[in-house]
Amino acid sequence: MKEFESIDDILDFAIQAEQNAVDFYTDLAKTLTTEDMKATFQEFAKEEISHKARLIKIKEEGLYDIQEVKVTDLKIADYVVSVKPSSDMTYQDALILAMKREKAAFRLYTNLAAKAPNDKLKRLFESLALEESKHKLRFEIEYDEYILREN
Repeated sequence: MKEFESIDDILDFAIQAEQNAVDFYTDLAKTLTTEDMKATFQEFAKEEISHKARLIKIKEEGLYDIQEVKVTDLKIADYVVSVKPSSDMTYQDALILAMKREKAAFRLYTNLAAKAPNDKLKRLFESLALEESKHKLRFEIEYDEYILREN
């Protein structure tokens, strides 16, 4: 993982990671064929925008308002095969890709929390990891309800 010189470097890295997620979900939504699928991924892009805004606000104002919550992990993402984005992607493939991305984002924030230079920043990254685990859970529930139950 990248070495950081300051808290601002860490926050800039996290802000860019959120922007990458926004771009990913926005681009993915454009490639999908059904309006429901597009709407699902556009909604996730909006959530990632709110994460980015939160990080920017924290950077600018030094605010650290963190809430602790436990999130269930269905572990579906651990057992599905990775897929690449494409214009003919099925809903199942899109969900798998999203689960994998959210799992990677969770790991990123968990690693950043471990490297955080102070407790406030550590709690911030733990909170962001929690948000990403919530996203993964939503995708796993969707996968369970619409893919596993149909098969």
